[in-house]
Amino acid sequence: MATIYDVTLTPGKDDLVTAWMGGQRWYAAKGRTPRLRRLDSWRLDDPAGEVGIETIIFLDEAGPEPTIYQVPLTYRGAPLEGGEAALVGELEHPVLGHRWVYDGPHDPVYAAQLLALIDGRAEAQHGSRSDTPDLDIAGAPHPAWTVPWTLRETRVLTGEQSNTSIIYDLTDDEGSHRPVIAKVFRTLSPGENPDVVIQGALAAWHSPFIPATVGHVAGAWERPDGTTRDHGHLVFAQEFLPGAADAWRVALDLAAEGTDFTERAFALGVATAEVHSALARALPTEDASAERIADIVAGMRHRLALATNEVPALNTVVPAARELHAMLSDLPWPPMQRIHGDYHLGQVLDVPDRGWVLIDFEGEPLRSLAERNRLDSPLRDIAGMLRSFDYVGGSLARGARPVDASAWVEAARTAFLDGYASVGQDPRLAYPELLRAFEVDKALYEVIYEARNRPTWLPIPTIAITRLLEEVAP
Repeated sequence: MATIYDVTLTPGKDDLVTAWMGGQRWYAAKGRTPRLRRLDSWRLDDPAGEVGIETIIFLDEAGPEPTIYQVPLTYRGAPLEGGEAALVGELEHPVLGHRWVYDGPHDPVYAAQLLALIDGRAEAQHGSRSDTPDLDIAGAPHPAWTVPWTLRETRVLTGEQSNTSIIYDLTDDEGSHRPVIAKVFRTLSPGENPDVVIQGALAAWHSPFIPATVGHVAGAWERPDGTTRDHGHLVFAQEFLPGAADAWRVALDLAAEGTDFTERAFALGVATAEVHSALARALPTEDASAERIADIVAGMRHRLALATNEVPALNTVVPAARELHAMLSDLPWPPMQRIHGDYHLGQVLDVPDRGWVLIDFEGEPLRSLAERNRLDSPLRDIAGMLRSFDYVGGSLARGARPVDASAWVEAARTAFLDGYASVGQDPRLAYPELLRAFEVDKALYEVIYEARNRPTWLPIPTIAITRLLEEVAP
């Protein structure tokens, strides 16, 4: 076990992280200097005794809302080969001498010990006391993952923003490659992460439509007011699927070529319905109460107000949207259950010899963790995928060589709903106006995003809103 030295470092760790954090992709308060306060920390031991491994939990008060960050660090007595881009800084330790400090996920020693913690082979240590296990930090291997493994190498997945993912090249007892991906949550919130809960439940049901779950790390950190400690998920690991294609790219390429997609869209509808069905069996459900319906409708009305504020031209559809919202409380609703929550083609992989696999069950990133953990209507997921097909056509229409894919889009939307209906209820028959309302709501969300980020793409959601509301005009 590592020895903790009560010494003064030059510069201090907090100062190093403050200077470094503002430039990271996952830092939320872009353009601002972090204002950090340390809340907690914990450690892992390097079996070779060479590398210090520490995870620090910081509160940052630089942005509009206080944010809690998880920052894994490693401390080395010599530079990490190839680790220049992951260098947080350098410091002087009165006992250990000059130290190079790295962003933990990029250090193979941290990555290996993190996986060992997830799999129950390592134990977390207290952040400020030597030879003391931290019982609030615990790895939890998933019961369905029974692969004996040997670690070959690790790397960090590029391109992510809100989290940092480590890819592990593992081999099983027969020498076969069994890659795993561990998602290190950079932003922490108290409570259960939906990705861990939902995928874990589906893995327990042996669903073929998700990656196999390997395990997770749960932990605790001191609240900003110092009264007690909050608990939440820190890391989630699952099967990695190399060679899988992003369904958005698959659909976009096929639509550009005019290649029929209806069989694939039907299969995606089947996969979606099967996942919804498994979630309804594996996790709690409840009837849609008047209070819950009112809460959802209030959210729809709020997005309508935000969208019309961003794009005043949308005021022409406000009467029809309000008419649609007014009727929702009198309509039948399906039971509330756990859903994907941010469902679109980018959240689906086309895996060779396996088909469609759904990923990233964290829900809409702009919603709070409490909101993302609430039971919701499966129609929200269905509407999200319908809007995603529409975006395929809209994207091609705005390309350097515009393509009219409207017929392809309509055929894909119909086939997707046909596939969904082949497993359970047909939402077009059971909940037509409710499905319409969720699709309008998703398009309003898109209006807000496009107005703030890609104004030239605004016609994609605004045209859809007009089309969807034509039949609802009061």
